[in-house]
Amino acid sequence: MNITQVNLLWLNQTNFVDKDLIISLKKGSPLAMEAIYQHHWESVFDRAFKKTGNEHVAQDITQEIFISLWKKRNEINLESNLGAYLQGAVKYQVINYFKSQSVTDVHRAEFALLINKELSVSADSDIILKDLNIQFDAAIALLPEKMQLIVSMSRKQEKSLKEIASELNVSIQTVKNQITAAMKVIRKNIPTSLF
Repeated sequence: MNITQVNLLWLNQTNFVDKDLIISLKKGSPLAMEAIYQHHWESVFDRAFKKTGNEHVAQDITQEIFISLWKKRNEINLESNLGAYLQGAVKYQVINYFKSQSVTDVHRAEFALLINKELSVSADSDIILKDLNIQFDAAIALLPEKMQLIVSMSRKQEKSLKEIASELNVSIQTVKNQITAAMKVIRKNIPTSLF
């Protein structure tokens, strides 16, 4: 015989009514909690399912109600009608569920608007970036050959100043000076509105 059968037998043999179960529950009796659960879970679940139309949500609501009943057992002020209390708890949980769903839907809508806005800004940014790259390449073409090479190694090949200096057999300071001079020329040839 498992614990559920024992609890049901205990419930049937002692003819506890809800009032007695509530008293035992308030004393912290796990057997009373189990008996309440066994006696009421189906009606709680059925009501939650009818109200939400979702079996998983109804299961969650049912579980939440009985967990809350156990946690708040000392605070609950009930008469002998535990069934009515539990049905009221279903109503409260269903209302909270639908409220949270509507809040979630609002957040989803706001998130979708934000993403669409970001995509729009991103598309504009992509156009600006392409235009900037065209302008940048045109400005680099105006530079002396060695300066073009240094800028290309720095910006496009992403080499460090030390690597560039080593490959071109020049000092790091020379590389710095070339890049600084190149950037001045490039800035003069690219409209500031693109930055």
